[in-house]
Amino acid sequence: MTLRARHLLSLERDLERDLELARLHGRWLSDDEHLQLERRHLQRRKLAALLVVCVLIPPLWPMALALALYLLFPDTSRRLAVGLGVGIAVLGLLATGLIAALLVALLMAVF
Repeated sequence: MTLRARHLLSLERDLERDLELARLHGRWLSDDEHLQLERRHLQRRKLAALLVVCVLIPPLWPMALALALYLLFPDTSRRLAVGLGVGIAVLGLLATGLIAALLVALLMAVF
């Protein structure tokens, strides 16, 4: 098979794949949407591989659970992670304020 024939065959496969994606989504995807879709699929494959590694190593099972939940429910997991992050930040600020207030009260009591 010549180089030109391989190139034409590759182009034909790409066109068939694009047509199948268009059928799947009900419309033709723009280049940006197609690139974003490919990135998302690549990220999901990497996370799935990491999930398999985490399942095989027992100390990493909690991480495997988190990855599985993220792969199954990405939007909900993202919202939950943001909420937990904000909650932890608020608790950290409150704890810092409480420690500072107790330190000031202790210094006032001593001196």
